[in-house]
Amino acid sequence: MKLYLDNCCLNRPFDDQSDPRIHLEAEAIKTILSLCEEGTWALVSSDVLAFEINNAPDMQRSNILQLMSKLSVESIPLTEAIRQQANIYAAAGLQTFDALHLASAAGKVDIFLTTDDKFRKKAQQIPGLPLKVANPLLWLEEVLP
Repeated sequence: MKLYLDNCCLNRPFDDQSDPRIHLEAEAIKTILSLCEEGTWALVSSDVLAFEINNAPDMQRSNILQLMSKLSVESIPLTEAIRQQANIYAAAGLQTFDALHLASAAGKVDIFLTTDDKFRKKAQQIPGLPLKVANPLLWLEEVLP
């Protein structure tokens, strides 16, 4: 199974862990990344994700995110077709980077994980979307025994 974790997911382990939801999501993401490293699932990245990671304001966070992104078995290049699809998703109400992430992953992965509830809900309403968009904690609870 191919997975795409957006920037919100990759940043979650570095967020303030005092909020129980954030802590649980961070633990779920760490588990998902560990299972990707073991080969249970395949982590897919993109040029869009690499751009966001490389422009992270905190250098330590950027270095850690780059290490995490190296777990990716594939990186999806940003093409004109992806830009055009992102424009369609943006017209459906998604923010620019969210639309670019989703267009990059569409048709290339099985599951798109995000901790951004607003984005997830909007993406789930897009008709004919060729992948599932889910919260990492809720998805992990579904797929693990």
